[in-house]
Amino acid sequence: MKKHFTAFLIAALAFAPSLFGQDATQEAPSVNVKNIDGAPINFNSTVEKGKITIVSFWATWCGPCIKELQAIDEHYADWQTKYNVKLVAVSIDDARNSRKVKPKVLAENWQYQIILDENMDLARAMNVNNPPMTFIYDKNGKLVFTHQGYTPGAEEEVEAKLAELSK
Repeated sequence: MKKHFTAFLIAALAFAPSLFGQDATQEAPSVNVKNIDGAPINFNSTVEKGKITIVSFWATWCGPCIKELQAIDEHYADWQTKYNVKLVAVSIDDARNSRKVKPKVLAENWQYQIILDENMDLARAMNVNNPPMTFIYDKNGKLVFTHQGYTPGAEEEVEAKLAELSK
């Protein structure tokens, strides 16, 4: 019995990355999305080598998403200076609601790169089920952190990861 459990445990651990999202060494997926003005862009190109990239999936109808992006906004300029970081905010609003994204971004004065994932192709590629969901790619373009949901103060966890990656 113990032998079978050990074999099961080894097999389960081998598949764990696919059960919990992307493999920790995975690069950003090559998925076509749109920029905030509707021009096509490949998501992979937004994760720049030599720079830490935060990717935050959000929607205009998602209260916790807005709160998370507002909380990050309070620290973003400092993070850019201290950690050489950029944030890519990926809206999963559908084609009908995506027209609300630009006015929301302008009203909030967010200086993030905004991506529109109207068909949720990128969200599916990155195993995003419910926003908000945050990913961090290191300076080599490898996925190193994933977090789902938002609670006040969660930006401190993100900053701790940024500090660790910038060493």
